[in-house]
Amino acid sequence: MKIAIIKYNAGNICSVINALKRLGIDPVLTDEADVIRTADRVVFPGQGEASSAMACLREHGLDEVIRSLQQPVLGICIGQQLLCRHSEEGDTDCLGIIPADVKRFAPLRHEDKVPAMGWLPVRWKGDDSEELPSYYFVHSYYVPRCEWTLATTNYIAPYSAALHKDNFWSTQFHPEKSGPQGEALLHKFIREGHL
Repeated sequence: MKIAIIKYNAGNICSVINALKRLGIDPVLTDEADVIRTADRVVFPGQGEASSAMACLREHGLDEVIRSLQQPVLGICIGQQLLCRHSEEGDTDCLGIIPADVKRFAPLRHEDKVPAMGWLPVRWKGDDSEELPSYYFVHSYYVPRCEWTLATTNYIAPYSAALHKDNFWSTQFHPEKSGPQGEALLHKFIREGHL
């Protein structure tokens, strides 16, 4: 199985590569359209700033490549945000694959720190269990709950911890930094093509 990781000017890609290697997967880090289009799974990770990330994607034609993908795609952190329609960060038009908008956290109390950083419990759609798995988050922008919300968490307000539309899946949190439960999620995506 060929796993492609989209190469662009976003940080944190090495930790995704290392997490996949721990699962026995040797991914290809690439910005080549043909390699991405022919992969069995595509991972679209990153940490960074929305407007410069989108500028890089457009400059290399990767925006159109990502929009054209038919296989399972996993966006992580800024990858989730860039799959959306628009971000308040830099007033940026994003890929528009998921018709939702990305908002900046607005602290309500002194203890509300931005960026949000740390472990938060996540409730997956359809899961009513008392004990919720926790995942690691680092971000200043978020996607409000919407029709494509697959999982929810709460920091300052409830928001989308994961999204799903068609063959596109995404997490605001970093599964590659979230211990065994994060690795299990990556393994499920690679094996089954969904979260």
